[in-house]
Amino acid sequence: MSLKIIKAGIQDTVQDMGRYGYQSLGINPGGAMDRFSAQVANLLAGNKSDKAVIELYFPASVFLFKQPALIAISGADFSPSINGEKIPSNHPILVNKNSILQFHKTVKGARAYLAIYGGVEVPQWLNSSSTNLKAGIGGFSGRALQKEDEIKFNVSDRIADKIKEKEFYVLPWQADDNWGDTTGEVYVLPGTEWERLTSSSKENFVMTSYVITNQSDRMGYRLNNIPLNCMTNEEVISSAVSFGTIQLLPDGRLIIMMADHQTAGGYPRIAHVISAHHKKLAQMKAGDKIHFRITDHQNAEDLMIKQQQHLQQLQNACTFRLQEFFNR
Repeated sequence: MSLKIIKAGIQDTVQDMGRYGYQSLGINPGGAMDRFSAQVANLLAGNKSDKAVIELYFPASVFLFKQPALIAISGADFSPSINGEKIPSNHPILVNKNSILQFHKTVKGARAYLAIYGGVEVPQWLNSSSTNLKAGIGGFSGRALQKEDEIKFNVSDRIADKIKEKEFYVLPWQADDNWGDTTGEVYVLPGTEWERLTSSSKENFVMTSYVITNQSDRMGYRLNNIPLNCMTNEEVISSAVSFGTIQLLPDGRLIIMMADHQTAGGYPRIAHVISAHHKKLAQMKAGDKIHFRITDHQNAEDLMIKQQQHLQQLQNACTFRLQEFFNR
């Protein structure tokens, strides 16, 4: 009834859709960096979209299944294999007991998500299973997964009946994680302090490509950019920030708040990455380039609705296909 870590990854953690309602107490939402991909993995595995998953970085952990399971992997492509045989992402896969799941190289993306039918069993803290690494609580013992850890999950007799003597079986349907966004740019809305920027800085913001530096993590992406300037040096009162808030640091550089962002900040909030493009942002890593494009609230809302409609259609299709498969 468990998944055992036989080799630890660089920073794999249990995450869900976040811990909301406590930011006023200084507790950030956290949760999966790429919530869209985490939901795709859950739906493929027959779960509700908000179940806890394992967020993987490369090099990722090596897992031993001690019981049969139905899994799905979405997000980044880390070239996964079961018992040495390559398996695809964005497919539901039946895995037999004593099988080993491992990841061999980064093909694309920065974060992959492993979902298991029934969800992983970890204690909830403030209504969420997400790991808060700074506080050392939530998820699996409040930390990244380590060698010899065993994560429990619900076992279904239906899975054992279907897998029988096979090591694994890839179910014959696939999710399309392209929800219709064709642009390579990251769309942003002007922030509260946008108008404090000089005209030349506003122009540079949208005309320049920014490089994500090595000083980036789940808390925020620091960008290597031409310094931007404000028209005045007036101090900013500390105010709430959220996933995607872009702040202007005193040296003129930019930082984008990510999943483990602080609850408030005292730097100018010049822009906010739209919610529909958090997936795109989360799959970037150090060395990748970002090009921003200013948009409006109507377009941001339209794109978010389009993304959610894609997930709803995927949920309907997966529910139907899994019921059909298990009822044969």
